[in-house]
Amino acid sequence: MTTFDDRERAYEAKFAHDEELNFKAEARRNRLLGEWAAALLGKTGDDARAYALTIVSSDFDEPGDEDVFRKLSADLSGKVEAEAIRAKMIELRGIAREQIVNES
Repeated sequence: MTTFDDRERAYEAKFAHDEELNFKAEARRNRLLGEWAAALLGKTGDDARAYALTIVSSDFDEPGDEDVFRKLSADLSGKVEAEAIRAKMIELRGIAREQIVNES
């Protein structure tokens, strides 16, 4: 093996690790968003957990965050402005990523 081959494998391993980290952080962020929205909707306990899972699963509709935003926006219509939802998405992305990194 050459140094180039070793370096290539290292980059591929880092890429795979980073992608896994991003996936876990996005799923965590979506769960946190679901818990936040559930509280705003007055849901508690099992109802809140079930609602949070609907937010997580809504992210599989299409690539990107817009599917999650649309779901939250529709569910929180009249309760929270779109800008507040987007701000919470950004805030919770950072928190989720930090949580995942600290768990690793």
